Amino acid sequence: MSQLAPSILAADFNRLGGQISTIEKTGTEYLHIDVMDGMFVPSISFGMPLIESIRKESNMFFDVHLMVEEPARYLKEFKDVGADGITVHVEACSDLKRTLCSIKELGLKPAVAINPNTSVEEVLSVLDMVEMVLVMSVHPGFGGQKLIPKTLDKVRRLKDIRRERGLKYNIEIDGGINRENIKDASIAGVDIIVAGTAVFKGNIADNISYLKEVLKNAS
Repeated sequence: MSQLAPSILAADFNRLGGQISTIEKTGTEYLHIDVMDGMFVPSISFGMPLIESIRKESNMFFDVHLMVEEPARYLKEFKDVGADGITVHVEACSDLKRTLCSIKELGLKPAVAINPNTSVEEVLSVLDMVEMVLVMSVHPGFGGQKLIPKTLDKVRRLKDIRRERGLKYNIEIDGGINRENIKDASIAGVDIIVAGTAVFKGNIADNISYLKEVLKNAS
């Protein structure tokens, strides 16, 4: 069954601590944390101080997604504030293999992300190095986008490659996930599904219960 990873980018930051507590009480294991630098993507989100603050109150797996140019510059700092896994973009790294090795050397789970216009071929050489591949199903840095259907073909391809090569990486999807398409993502082969508005808009506990029920029925 696919796992849910609520994205705090859609949270009410005036109530962030309470909302994270609500998520954790549902038994959800992953918390997705999008860090944007205003360079790799147009938007700026948040950084180390926020992660350090919420780390004190949560035991969830902090799935830190760095939409940052040359993320190797900041890996140790994100470990120090509480990241459990770090995802970097193939498009943002001048030396992707070295960056992934550095993440692993820090004792964190290394992952690689690909944008909608980036092919799976761009990460074939590192699939044996990563714990997860993140398929961006929208263009990063812009809110309110709809899931790009063709990105699910990448999920299917990554699932086939994993089976053919005997690898064990998880496949994650991020962008435009809602009640109507979460089942399609799960059936395509996604292991971890990032959801923002679908979790945080309205009653969080009820939303998570509904989404998990859909995922359970899809498995």
